[in-house]
Amino acid sequence: MLQVNLRMEASCVKERMNIRWVCEVGMIEAIRPVVREYRQARNLLPIRVCVLGAPASGKTTVVRQLCEKYKIHHILIKAVVDEAMERLERSAARVSDDDEEEDDAKAEEDQELLTTIREGQENNNGRIEEAFIAKFFKEKLLSMPCQNQGFILDGYPKTTEQAKELFAALDDDNDEQESKEDLKYNRQIMPELVFSLEGSDEFLKERVINLPESVLQGSHNTEERFVRRLSEYRALNTEDITVLNYFDELEIHPTVIDIEKDESTEMKMTVEKMAKLIGEPKNYGA
Repeated sequence: MLQVNLRMEASCVKERMNIRWVCEVGMIEAIRPVVREYRQARNLLPIRVCVLGAPASGKTTVVRQLCEKYKIHHILIKAVVDEAMERLERSAARVSDDDEEEDDAKAEEDQELLTTIREGQENNNGRIEEAFIAKFFKEKLLSMPCQNQGFILDGYPKTTEQAKELFAALDDDNDEQESKEDLKYNRQIMPELVFSLEGSDEFLKERVINLPESVLQGSHNTEERFVRRLSEYRALNTEDITVLNYFDELEIHPTVIDIEKDESTEMKMTVEKMAKLIGEPKNYGA
């Protein structure tokens, strides 16, 4: 076989040779589709799960164990918001630094966003507007670690409005979608499985009452705060109005688990039941 080592100008190869380009812009610019193709070819599938339920239903307990089992990312509201705010503050702090013009533009943009968020907090008793929280969640779920290994959403979204905001298809997602039905939501971050941990108010109240004082201190589950949070949850989740209906309409039928039947330590029975439905790991982490 004759082998020839030709040195050619890149422009000559591009303009004169009939080549079907896959990554015409280069590896770095096209890294996301390259990684996606790599995962699909090797059947490395990220695990995407959402666990919902009333306060004290054990969401965080089971999600923590499942994330350890499958080596995936535990997505908590507070952690996502804190991480995003810290990132914005670090970026905004560069405005006065003598960095490159592109970095300066990004820093100024983040500073404006941070100012808008803080102004909104002042008018909303310190709470961040839902649109910004959804933005933070999208950025987190679209990050490479979550896209490669997978994630479990812990207690979010709480309402249909939050779900629509979070999972809405992006304008530049057209190449990712396979049909008009897929355009209803962003397939990259939509959970494949949704679990709802259910228990009666009496059961949940009894569970909180029996928690050690050391666990209750500084938590959301003091008696007064728990009763308020439980009332808010029930108001948002009636028979006709619940975020579970949002997933149901998209043919992602939630699995309801009766936690009152689980008498095991650390809710091991519930964890095992959920793990059977999730199946064997097929991701990078595991």
